[in-house]
Amino acid sequence: MKITLRGLFLFISLTSVLILPKAFAQEEEPVEAASLFSEEEVQPNYHYEYIPDFTYDQIDQRIKAMDMKMPFELNDRIFSFIQYFTVRNRDYTKMVLARKDLFWPMFDETLRKHEMPEEIKFLSIIESGLDPQIRSRVGAMGLWQFMPATGRMYGMQVNPEVDDRMDPEMSTDAAAKYLKSLYRMFGDWEVALAAYNCGPGNVRKAIRRSGGKKTFWEIYNYLPRETRGYVPQFQAMLYILNHLEEHNFHPEDPTYALAYEKIRFDRAMSLDKLAELTNLCVSDLEKLNPSVKNRIIPEANRSMELRIPKSKTAFIQENLAWISDSLGNAPLPMMASDKVRLQPVEDLAREIQRNGITYRVRSGDVLGRIAELHGVSVSQLKAWNGLSSNLIRVGQNLTIYSSSTASTVAQVQTNSNGQKTYTVQPGDSLWIISKRHAGLTVEQIKRLNNLNSNNIKPGQKLIIG
Repeated sequence: MKITLRGLFLFISLTSVLILPKAFAQEEEPVEAASLFSEEEVQPNYHYEYIPDFTYDQIDQRIKAMDMKMPFELNDRIFSFIQYFTVRNRDYTKMVLARKDLFWPMFDETLRKHEMPEEIKFLSIIESGLDPQIRSRVGAMGLWQFMPATGRMYGMQVNPEVDDRMDPEMSTDAAAKYLKSLYRMFGDWEVALAAYNCGPGNVRKAIRRSGGKKTFWEIYNYLPRETRGYVPQFQAMLYILNHLEEHNFHPEDPTYALAYEKIRFDRAMSLDKLAELTNLCVSDLEKLNPSVKNRIIPEANRSMELRIPKSKTAFIQENLAWISDSLGNAPLPMMASDKVRLQPVEDLAREIQRNGITYRVRSGDVLGRIAELHGVSVSQLKAWNGLSSNLIRVGQNLTIYSSSTASTVAQVQTNSNGQKTYTVQPGDSLWIISKRHAGLTVEQIKRLNNLNSNNIKPGQKLIIG
């Protein structure tokens, strides 16, 4: 077997040097002597990764045999990037291989919808390394590295709580639309890719400076330096991921997309609350919804759909009413005309009495003063908001119930077994009850009361301690 310096990196470490004691030379004790060392101790340790050698002509033949809608011809620039990603920076290629199955199916579906070459998906490798939350030094974000202005131009919201540029589906659809418009503009996919990187203005300038040339390699010398490496890197990755075995790439731990369905809660909400109410893993919600920052969906984005693991969607759909209620105020009812139905004052008063009001702590506030203003006690305020001390902070939201229902809401009885019980009130949920009683969680309530679900009804007595 032919082994070249570039084709094989071999690191050998001997874990011990075996020096035989004199007793080993005596013929009557060979078995005893041999048993003093384990096989691992006497064998050298080989740690290596075989990197197959290749020539320019071999790569050229493989590229010519590829069946692609976006053909390209090998040159020294592309070859140098193939060498880089298969020899010098194999770790980057392995990282991409571990992530690609998260996005490839969605990329393929989007590109088919827009009638574009499927090879376009490899561009995201160069843009982001398939990391939907990566940020560039100039502020571009997501799989396709949109700047805020360009993102908004394609309907993506960018605010402190939600950044749709990190949404894989929205950003991929926007990238497909943008690239397709660039292709219509220049009539060449390689030039369209260059324009995606440096902007159509710089490409037009390069075309003018080249004397009106139209292809990427004809205007190559007139493009910005970064763009001159951008398209060849894309083509190098396009080749490599179609010839993994030839370069000894075998992804050991690929990451697959989590099956999901979309649900609209139509309200501001916290992913942490949703996770606790539904026994979901909050990290799964974060992975499925990377555009949501700080695990908060603000009022401005209340209509956005959340991706929910498919295993939980049936439960959430069946229990959407109480889950939404437990997340906070129920969503406003909508008429067929999509206009908000005005709520009668009497209904609003009853809703405030049942669900309480939210008070935002201001500078100089203390629990005693807030309690006095609302006709309730400090202990009630602490119980309703899960406070273990009298400390509050400016900007903190406190739930306060009206005095007519305060005694009912806060009332806790002790049964004959010495257990504390709570009588469920209209509008209650396990989440609300847990927050009214410091140190109590939804799971503890379910365990104390042998509940198999989060369903409760008014009048039901629950053990809470």
